[in-house]
Amino acid sequence: MSGFGRPGRRNLITDIAGIRVGNASDERLKSGSTVLLVDTPAPASVAILGGAPGTRETDLLAPENTVQAVDALVLSGGSAFGLDAASGAQAFLREAGRGFEVAGLRVPIVPAAILFDLANGGDKDWARFPPYRELGYEAAASAAHDFALGSAGAGAGATTATVKGGLGSASLVLPGGIIVGALVAVNAVGSPLVGTTRHFWAAPFEIEDEFGGLGLPAPLPADAILPRTKLGARAGANTTIAIVATDARLDKAGARRLAVAAHDGFARALWPAHTDFDGDLVFGLATGGSGIAPDARQALELGAAAASVMARAIARGVHAASTAENDPLPAWKEFA
Repeated sequence: MSGFGRPGRRNLITDIAGIRVGNASDERLKSGSTVLLVDTPAPASVAILGGAPGTRETDLLAPENTVQAVDALVLSGGSAFGLDAASGAQAFLREAGRGFEVAGLRVPIVPAAILFDLANGGDKDWARFPPYRELGYEAAASAAHDFALGSAGAGAGATTATVKGGLGSASLVLPGGIIVGALVAVNAVGSPLVGTTRHFWAAPFEIEDEFGGLGLPAPLPADAILPRTKLGARAGANTTIAIVATDARLDKAGARRLAVAAHDGFARALWPAHTDFDGDLVFGLATGGSGIAPDARQALELGAAAASVMARAIARGVHAASTAENDPLPAWKEFA
């Protein structure tokens, strides 16, 4: 990987100038929300390859539709209840005077995606209204360049087939100066680990022992190719949701191609991925801050970087997860 690029200073998606991320979560609830804010509206699109997605305002991200840029993107736990997190982030942005201008008013553009973490041992006995609107506001208000990984924000209650999931992020600075970053909440029906080992499927992309430095097992265990999935999987019960961003200059169509490429990172880091029972989704975002409009060669590198950084972010999220009371699965740190 050393010849392909290096992590940014933080090894987070916020190594891209103009991006901040905030988390809010509730330990009793075992759930939370994550908000990515852009300092100025940025072109964005989406690619959905899972069979059970849950989303808000993703139709406007189609390249042919009118609105060209977003103010924020939201990843949240809570299944469909978690879509309220976007309303909280939108309220924060409205107070800040942000949004798409129409008829003399400003409407903040905040697409969102959710994962299912209702059955993870947390107390979901809220009152009339679920807490995600407030969590979304809190996450947006706390957005900064540094933020927690693992059992935080949208990853607070996430699980996989074998260990706890979590919130992950990573970055890559390409030789030509373009930066690519990923932010992901890992709640997959499949497993990030090779067979029954502690080794990550994403190991070939690891940089500087960022998720344990174990590499791939040698030889691969005989059962490595057997799919390990959550028992009793059902539609809406899983999902890996993510954002891939770059400071390259891309339009909405280019942002969608970036999101499509980043799905290769799901396939590199999770086995199986993109199932009927996952809502696997990637938002693509381009700030344009580098001023570089990629040529054909750079576009190829950009796509490969999107897949690589996504695979690393997935493994980092699982690696950083921590144990809590009533967890249905161990965190990777305790997994043997």
